[in-house]
Amino acid sequence: MDRYTIRVELHDADEEDYETLHGAMEAGGFTHTIEAKDGTTYNLPSAEYNYEGEIEIGEVREKAKSAAAATKRKYAILVSQVTNRLWFGLEELYRAGEEL
Repeated sequence: MDRYTIRVELHDADEEDYETLHGAMEAGGFTHTIEAKDGTTYNLPSAEYNYEGEIEIGEVREKAKSAAAATKRKYAILVSQVTNRLWFGLEELYRAGEEL
């Protein structure tokens, strides 16, 4: 399964625009979380998303563009295919499948 990290930046946007983006990204199969090998789930930084599936990187970008376009704002998108991830200081959401 392929894994991607996606960053979306909306230009001249407000909180409501980002709420629209979050909903459209979720509807497109993106998550705002990542899971560690031990099963702990973490929230990603603002406007960063995770996508996992059998899909090419260009298709991920097009899905993200469709979601960002729903805000009717200008936007920038960066998609990175992931082989490994390391992080520090992300907010824990679930530990071993249990909500904190």
